[in-house]
Amino acid sequence: MTHYIDPHIHMSVRTTSDYEAMAAAGIVAVIEPAFWIGQPRTSAGSYVDYLSALVGWERFRAAQFGIRHYCAIGLNSKEANNPALAEEVMDILPRYLLKEGVVAVGEIGYDEQTEAEDRYLRAQIDLARELDMLVMVHTPHRDKKRGTSRTMDVCVEHAVSPARVVIDHNNEETVREVLDRGFWAGFTIYPKTKMGSERMVEIVRKYGAERIIVDSSADWGVSDPLAVPKTATLMRQRGIADADVVRVCYANALAAYGQSGQMGEDDWLSPQPIDQRILFEGNTVLRGQTPRVDDTIVE
Repeated sequence: MTHYIDPHIHMSVRTTSDYEAMAAAGIVAVIEPAFWIGQPRTSAGSYVDYLSALVGWERFRAAQFGIRHYCAIGLNSKEANNPALAEEVMDILPRYLLKEGVVAVGEIGYDEQTEAEDRYLRAQIDLARELDMLVMVHTPHRDKKRGTSRTMDVCVEHAVSPARVVIDHNNEETVREVLDRGFWAGFTIYPKTKMGSERMVEIVRKYGAERIIVDSSADWGVSDPLAVPKTATLMRQRGIADADVVRVCYANALAAYGQSGQMGEDDWLSPQPIDQRILFEGNTVLRGQTPRVDDTIVE
């Protein structure tokens, strides 16, 4: 089976049925960046629980369905506009950034491009430098071209190598500058906003496969956790060379985030056998179904 990586997806708000479907479609690994939960957090304590789940329960839950789960840890740009909360969250980030399976500081960047967002973007880029970590950048929905250019300017000002930064949620307006400046260019296949599969085919046809990454960013909105394999299928149907499809839907994500030292092919090519009877802190992924227990499990 062809392997895929979805390097930007918010599995915390997806179901275990999604994990089953993703594994069946060939997705072997996901990266889940820290994200806005859809309403303002009332305290940093909810951030602690959320980040703990990203490095704990969600990692366990994915593995129980044969998918390797990695994450990026950061203060979301929308929440940078709550300075009291932001200061508390900045204090707790280092304790999570060095956990197993954390591949980057992210997703960070601009939302409304406010002064507060700029301050915490710079602080988190400095933190990434201090800890020798990669950076995953969210680019704004509004005034995207200016926000994307501004984000790359900040990375350069703070002496971060473009080769260690993934600029995500690109479109036709931003792709040329991102590639020309040497950054990785992520594209999010998200219905009704961001990027569609048909447009993605044309971008790969025009710009090639070098440093281009496809993801779904599937979350609590109307979105599709199978967007990466579906887009790969469309690319092949439209005559994109298989080698290029593999690069943009698998190999480039592995090359970019593999720089973290936290993510490698052996993780899924030599997987641990699945035993869904195992508990995580006393909790199970089972909800009435017969547990999957691989034949290699010795009783």
